[in-house]
Amino acid sequence: MAERRPLLSVKNLSYNYQDGSSALNEVSFELFEDEKIALVGANGSGKSTLLLHLSGCFAAGKGEIFFKDNDAGGNTSILMAAAGLVFQEPDDQMFMPSVLDDVTFGLVAGGVNAKTARETAYSCLEMLGASHLAERPPHRMSGGEKRISALAGILVMHPEIILLDEPTSGLDPAARRRVIEILKDMDKPMILATHDLDMALDLCGRTLILHKGTITASGETRQILCDEKLLRANGLALPMRYADGVK
Repeated sequence: MAERRPLLSVKNLSYNYQDGSSALNEVSFELFEDEKIALVGANGSGKSTLLLHLSGCFAAGKGEIFFKDNDAGGNTSILMAAAGLVFQEPDDQMFMPSVLDDVTFGLVAGGVNAKTARETAYSCLEMLGASHLAERPPHRMSGGEKRISALAGILVMHPEIILLDEPTSGLDPAARRRVIEILKDMDKPMILATHDLDMALDLCGRTLILHKGTITASGETRQILCDEKLLRANGLALPMRYADGVK
């Protein structure tokens, strides 16, 4: 039987902020083709910094990142082409007058003619059940609408990996359920940085705990997230369903 090869491999990745403080410390893990991984940790644990490395926004200073066995740590263009990052604040990545214009932008910038790009962008919004938002100005939408629109702007580029930073942060219950349903239906590998541990239980087969820039635990999601002692040691609490005694 052929050896199972990771799609993404991170080895001993370290990063310091400009003031010299450590953001990531010897981080190592792998992502496989069929995986959804939850990246959990308290505020300031390094989750967003790690996603910025995996998306190619930051170059790997110390350590290595491989994508399909290609050294991508020092070649951020590989990761920029392969990974799509949905920021925690959709306003940070949506800047065009309408949602359709925003979703179309990346395609046109990549050389697709305007008519084809617009049709493709609209189809992507339809796939997400968001075509009714096409002509809406992003600044006049709810948090959930913005998040789904920002996701469309990433998916339309056909990334091989989806990276999401707190995808349910600040959403009301209905919008949260809609985002989770959309992500559950997607068959792309993804990494979700989140404080929403119940969402992690719903979506992710494996969970990494990041604490003060170090991965302190990695394993099957239900096993990790029902360990109250482990979670408390890393500045986390039990998911609501476990805290309420629901399995």
